Amino acid sequence: MTVITLTTDFGTDDAYVSIMKGVILGINPKAAIVDICHTVRPQNITQAAYILSTAASYFPDGTIHVAVIDPGVGTKRRAVLLVGPKSYYIGPDNGVFGYVESQSPHKMHTFELTGERYWLHPVSHTFHGRDIFAPVAAHLSLGVAPHDLGTPIASLSSVVLSRPHHHEDGTLIGKVIHIDHFGNLITDIMKADMPKGRVFIEVFGHIIDDVSTSYEEEDGLLAILGSDDRLEVSVTKGSAASYLGAKIGDEVKVGATKTSLRTRQR
Repeated sequence: MTVITLTTDFGTDDAYVSIMKGVILGINPKAAIVDICHTVRPQNITQAAYILSTAASYFPDGTIHVAVIDPGVGTKRRAVLLVGPKSYYIGPDNGVFGYVESQSPHKMHTFELTGERYWLHPVSHTFHGRDIFAPVAAHLSLGVAPHDLGTPIASLSSVVLSRPHHHEDGTLIGKVIHIDHFGNLITDIMKADMPKGRVFIEVFGHIIDDVSTSYEEEDGLLAILGSDDRLEVSVTKGSAASYLGAKIGDEVKVGATKTSLRTRQR
């Protein structure tokens, strides 16, 4: 039994996800389908790349991850298959696999999906999740070789995913890349990016004194390194997103002193 995961921005109000599952099961009735997330903000590739990267490594060897966040569907953007040391990834060539590719300890083999005999026909201009990605995943789960599904390519398209940067004064500037169910603001700042020792975090004019070790260590607004070693901004027993009116893409700053943050604020 092969596991096939699905990550999309389709939501749960329409039949799109169930149609993809129907296609997969119509080709391989024994496939085990797991939903990673279908509530990615519409067309938000960075958020989807983050969510997929947090989940993928916990699945068994041989898992096939299908990600369909595809604002370029119907254009000349490529449909691709990535073959990693333990997993496969299928979806559009638009950066959605950027984090998993960069975090892989080994180079992935990449294919453009050109084996049209393994697609549904006719192919819609708007639903490649149904007509290309789902059937390719199902055929791959049945043992069809990647070289039959596509043509080897040297690399994926160059897409810049969100990463923090340093201001000339040393302040680390990152962005919110995901807001989870609890309203925690998850940033692109990794533990390895953080200055050594005590730090101060600034978001929406609020300055947080150092990083906490639990969600209840401080009353009110706090910062914490989450389970995937990313800096999060949280509110004790509340939603940081609601409290701050924050959204994906908002700026978060980290400095070694309050003065550096206040200087940047002006």
